[in-house]
Amino acid sequence: MRNVCAGQPFVIVRPIMGVELPQSDASLLQAARQGDAAAYGRLYERHVAAARAMARQLVRRSEAEDVVTEAFTKILDLVGRGGGPESGFRTYLLTVVRRTVHDRSKLAGSQAREVEEYDPAVPFVDPALAGLERSLIARAYLSLPERWRAVLWHTQVEKCKPAAVAPLLGLSANGVAALAYRAREGLRRAYLQMHLGAAPPHDCRPVLGKMGAYVRGGLARREARAVERHVDACEECHGVILELTDVNRGLRVLVGPLIAGPMFGRYAAALARPEPGDGAKRLPPVLRRLWRTPRRQPVVLVAGVAVTVAAAASLWQGADGGPDGTPATATVAARPSEPVRAVRVPPQADPERVPPQEKPGEAPPRGGEPERVPPPRVQQTPEGTARLRATVDVLGALVRSHPGIVGLRLRNHGERPSEDLTAHVTLPPGVTLMPPARRGSPAVVGPADGWECRPSLGGARCTREPLAAGRATAVFLRVAVAQRAPRGTGPAARIDAGPLRVRARGGEGVRATGAPARFAADGKVTVKAVGNALLSCDEESPGCAQARHRDGDRRDNDLWPMVAVDQDDALTTLASSGARVSLPKGGRIVWAGLYWSAGGSSTGPIKFRPPGRRKYASIRPSHVAVRELPQGPVYHAFADVTGLAASARRTGVWWAADAPLEQGASRHAGWSLVLVVADPAQPYSQAVVLDAATVVGGSARRVRLPLGGLRPAGTPARAALVAWEGDADLKGDKVSLGTGALRPSGGDRDAANVFDGSSAGVAEMTFGVDVDTVSAELGADPGLTIATGKDAVLFGVAAISVRARS
Repeated sequence: MRNVCAGQPFVIVRPIMGVELPQSDASLLQAARQGDAAAYGRLYERHVAAARAMARQLVRRSEAEDVVTEAFTKILDLVGRGGGPESGFRTYLLTVVRRTVHDRSKLAGSQAREVEEYDPAVPFVDPALAGLERSLIARAYLSLPERWRAVLWHTQVEKCKPAAVAPLLGLSANGVAALAYRAREGLRRAYLQMHLGAAPPHDCRPVLGKMGAYVRGGLARREARAVERHVDACEECHGVILELTDVNRGLRVLVGPLIAGPMFGRYAAALARPEPGDGAKRLPPVLRRLWRTPRRQPVVLVAGVAVTVAAAASLWQGADGGPDGTPATATVAARPSEPVRAVRVPPQADPERVPPQEKPGEAPPRGGEPERVPPPRVQQTPEGTARLRATVDVLGALVRSHPGIVGLRLRNHGERPSEDLTAHVTLPPGVTLMPPARRGSPAVVGPADGWECRPSLGGARCTREPLAAGRATAVFLRVAVAQRAPRGTGPAARIDAGPLRVRARGGEGVRATGAPARFAADGKVTVKAVGNALLSCDEESPGCAQARHRDGDRRDNDLWPMVAVDQDDALTTLASSGARVSLPKGGRIVWAGLYWSAGGSSTGPIKFRPPGRRKYASIRPSHVAVRELPQGPVYHAFADVTGLAASARRTGVWWAADAPLEQGASRHAGWSLVLVVADPAQPYSQAVVLDAATVVGGSARRVRLPLGGLRPAGTPARAALVAWEGDADLKGDKVSLGTGALRPSGGDRDAANVFDGSSAGVAEMTFGVDVDTVSAELGADPGLTIATGKDAVLFGVAAISVRARS
């Protein structure tokens, strides 16, 4: 039985000055600096399985052993010269493994040359995760003492049990738990200090100072209520308290990819389920030979030279004894019914030839009793087979009486293609698969990726051809939710691929409120949105020109009699406006949704013209929602225009005209084009478009929309937002993705006034129409929160894209 977190059988015990004590990584590193080869051999035994798990996510299996040996060689060189880590060996090693792969790929096409001296004092951030190290939780983590970082990494990020971490830190299991508690409290304090150092608003400072005690339950009832009242009204402090409450998830979502890179999810899974043959071997001969290198001469490493080749050749050769010929312990195999114990071996003994030394009923030496660790669940998968992992989720939310989307995602982590796939999806009670929009088309949303789905008892049955090794696929089912569908139970799925079978279950089912998904797609995708207003102030009125340029103090439609604008060159339109769209090089439109809104309850078609077309097309809404705002009813209409948009030019101005509207004071009218775009430059990502049509303001000044079905990789998410009837001079509008108020990319760029009459695609004021983009990591409790002060808005659409977790 192996301790997969410590890479060894239970607890390593080594005699020191006649007293048997568990040796921590820190003490082994100190001994290694003093020339003790056996100490470095112990470190190798403890951590080589983690190094292999990391390397195999980055390079081919045949190259992984070379990378692992080279990484240990680099650290050996640094330790021998007095450098390297003090106690956090695991995170240091993972950083060196990733950097080694990076250096090898960088030097692959050039002549071999000496690699720069290497001592990673800071994390090696993957270019795809640039900016992750600047997140508050990451900065707080990196500011902690190395021993605290080590215990948090092992217990919270790698999810190891305290008993498994104990030998790495030289503590008992209880000691590890106590240290982890202190480290978490230290992380919370550091996180709060980061917020206080960012000059928060004056009324937030005293509350931030009490949040640590509030989360621990250490505040008096009156103080706790004061904190709760402030948090309910302050979106930024609400995000802070969510992070503090679930700091463990923040570590795994942000710090995990910071140290282990984009492949953190796969690394963690591989570490938890080691493959046969992943047990720790003795220190490779090439590393033992390096101990004879003079201490004052640095080891020169050259990509592709004989050091790595020799390491690969000798790594798995048998050796007589340990690194110095005097191993401290050996493990004796026991029958399943027998307990496994650590057996001390005399210094000169050969561990491979020592029989069991225990007598029946004999107690182990004091200090040598190993911690009992439950055996890890190891999936015995033969080399060269398919390995499938599946998830099934509700996208956005399933809301009664509304259509929604259930997504099934599948990835092949094996080395061979799977057999033909058959997925049986069980839908929540009251939820049924919707028939396709056109006869003969698939009953799925977006690109089918080879899937064919049809209704079955209790859900849907979907089939697909084999999934190639290393590839991912997704299928999104359009479903209908009954008016009286019960809440609670989430979807489930069973996927069969020949003899291989995997299962998945979603967490959330039907909800009473939320934003159902309109569209979803996985792949190299991102989201964009543009829009414009169809009403504005009369350009001949004094001050109107200034207001249209976003200047002055009359930037609200409440302060002007709004009149139709007609900006196109067509004689047949009465109210028209355009917005410019730029697609990336090689990009194409996967999905296009047209939304329009105006005051009044009477709706109808809108005219729409993509770039390159001379005539408008009349677009009828497929869905209309009417909501009540303080100034009266307003409508929110939608139509799918993917077919019209797909043939458009890559870059140009899109025009909309003659939507049903009412002129006058406090009136708005406008439109927005929301796009899901395939971009070859993007990493594999997830995109979803949510239809909200929700009033925010009045009695509902804060609305939270759950972001179900997104599984981010710890990188910032991009959110394109569409809202109607926002007033620029009524501040207090805030948006959050769970980590505090966000600054929009356009308009006044004020985090406390997001809905300020600005729209992507145009430069001038768009009275009552807001099309904004924000970006942030998804917080500990993923969701989109919209809050207002004095204003009341109709929040229409949220389109979100984020890099997918591997």
